[in-house]
Amino acid sequence: MNDPETLALLEAVKSGAVEPSEAIRRLKLMPFEDIGYANVDHHRSIRQGVQEVIFAQGKTPEQIKGILASMAKHGDKNILLTRLSREAYLAVCTEFPIEYHDDAHIGVALPSAAERVGCVVVATGGTSDIPVAEEAAVTAETLGSNVVKMYDVGVSGIHRLMSRLDILSSARAIVAVAGMEGALASVIGGLVSCPVIAVPTSIGYGASFGGVAALLSMLNSCASGVSVVNIDNGFGAGYIANMINKTEGIQ
Repeated sequence: MNDPETLALLEAVKSGAVEPSEAIRRLKLMPFEDIGYANVDHHRSIRQGVQEVIFAQGKTPEQIKGILASMAKHGDKNILLTRLSREAYLAVCTEFPIEYHDDAHIGVALPSAAERVGCVVVATGGTSDIPVAEEAAVTAETLGSNVVKMYDVGVSGIHRLMSRLDILSSARAIVAVAGMEGALASVIGGLVSCPVIAVPTSIGYGASFGGVAALLSMLNSCASGVSVVNIDNGFGAGYIANMINKTEGIQ
């Protein structure tokens, strides 16, 4: 980060004109860049520990390019672009290097090798839930977590899950992704001591109401330690799991 306002503030601290505590306060409130159609938050990583994530759905390729250009100027790497369609990816990757994950509809712009720590497990009830799970997995990996995937281990064949209890018990956080009745989160929650983030998906027949049935089932889980994000919100689950994973690693 090398914008003039930040450098001026640091020089003021160096000279003794500004106290370090006051500089921290100002940095937390400092700038965003107004590029007309977006206010790019360049100091989010100072406040939250993670730079801004671009929600690509509904944005034009030109808008995505403009936001990426603004972030690139400030030295940002591994920029997440969620809900990025293949068409938008093909339009944007002509100007910015992007690793694109088809299943997850997520891109990582300006990719750079990064250290990963701990263990986050991402599990699905069925194969149809994988796109949402992949969004969670790519998010957690990009933000710095080691991820282990356990797909198609739902309650209709619970022996598939029980055979991998050693992996579940090694996790610092678990993302449980399921549609239909959403029972997977409760089962996992009753087996482990770490937090479980439940993700209801819109997979299921008519009475699943596009994921509402799974959402309500997960919200009413009798297993302690289960929290719930919105329907199909793999990104939100992966983000939270990464935060928990890294917090657990602090001694």
